[in-house]
Amino acid sequence: MAVTAVVGLQWGDEAKGKIVDLLTDQHEIVVRYLGGNNAGHTVVCNGQTYKLSLLPSGILRDSVVSVIATGVVINPKALLEELDSLSRQGVEPGRLLISDRAHVIFPYHLAEEAALERRRGEKAIGTTMRGIGTCYRDKAGRTHAIRMGDMMRPELFRERLEDVVAQKNDILRALVPDHEPLQAAAIYDEYMQYAERLRPMVTDTTAFLHHALKQNSSMLFEAAQGSLLDIDHGTFPYVTSSNSSGCGIHPGSGVPERVIEKMIGVVKAYTTRVGGGPCPTELEDETGQHIRDEGNEYGTVTGRPRRCGWFDAVATGYGARISGVDCLAVMLLDVLSKLDELKICEAYEIDGERTTDFPSHIDELARAKPVYRTLPGWKKDITGVRKLSDLPSAARAYIDCVGELVGAPVEIVSVGPDREQTVRG
Repeated sequence: MAVTAVVGLQWGDEAKGKIVDLLTDQHEIVVRYLGGNNAGHTVVCNGQTYKLSLLPSGILRDSVVSVIATGVVINPKALLEELDSLSRQGVEPGRLLISDRAHVIFPYHLAEEAALERRRGEKAIGTTMRGIGTCYRDKAGRTHAIRMGDMMRPELFRERLEDVVAQKNDILRALVPDHEPLQAAAIYDEYMQYAERLRPMVTDTTAFLHHALKQNSSMLFEAAQGSLLDIDHGTFPYVTSSNSSGCGIHPGSGVPERVIEKMIGVVKAYTTRVGGGPCPTELEDETGQHIRDEGNEYGTVTGRPRRCGWFDAVATGYGARISGVDCLAVMLLDVLSKLDELKICEAYEIDGERTTDFPSHIDELARAKPVYRTLPGWKKDITGVRKLSDLPSAARAYIDCVGELVGAPVEIVSVGPDREQTVRG
């Protein structure tokens, strides 16, 4: 039995989709266990680019079972649009299973999130405005929550929706005085169309995964976002609304973490983040813009420009520890190839004290001054390299330094977006 997990160790967007795609051929089942359509993976194969949001990367293989597990929140319209988009690209998706326990995003979730973000003004968290956080809030609150399994029971669904929509209209009127009431009947009719298309895919995925484990099926767990956005362990409140570190695998899928044989931590060769919150190594200069342009650092889902900076080994090392990674995959190393010198943050200075511990409060992180280790650049095109021994010595030194400071060996290096542009140790 081979059970593997792929987890991002930074603030998301680490190119996890490529690693999952590379590993998919070695696994029978690929599981997405958290988040919603606020996350995105870009996979490049044979010159064709596929942008995935809710769908696990395994969907591109017809021999693989892809699972959207319990911890995911689902916008059915977005999910069906994604499936239809793949069909237009000539992809016949493999088998897809959707948890009947997964919670559903409705129009009132989007409206509520938009209203709350507007009211925060300059203190807005910077969400993707897709109703993810408000859906998770209802999940925790229980009384307003509706799950995929509920949608498969028309009378129960109608009754639940009428009750919830009436209360949501009251809430939205308090937030937006000129709010135009949502109509439960219209939402019901729309979502019942989605339910009929999705019905063959909705099942008890927890039972399916446990049966698969008994049969020694190989399984790959695919995280969304990154460990520093974890609701419990990230840079709160500038985080996502689920456990986006390796800590989320058990609650998000029902599969105990003890069965995972290998936890791979994915990192960019530099640092990016989207939205608000401190980013100690951010470069608001020509170098930062160079990295953004070379790395095409714009959101897969939103198109938002990402904040870019030097590699932060303090933050990334923390992400590696909370997720318990065994090894690293360093992505987008080629993006740094045109720079004369590179820097890696090896420690913070906070209020005059040097530390390698990642702060638990953002006011401390905001005061953190990066302590850098400077390394020479390699100034060579490495996109054609396929062996570690063929990398320039300065590039080897850089990835060795990353592994040393994060505390895990580097086993995979990506030197371009295509599946073939991968160097293995």
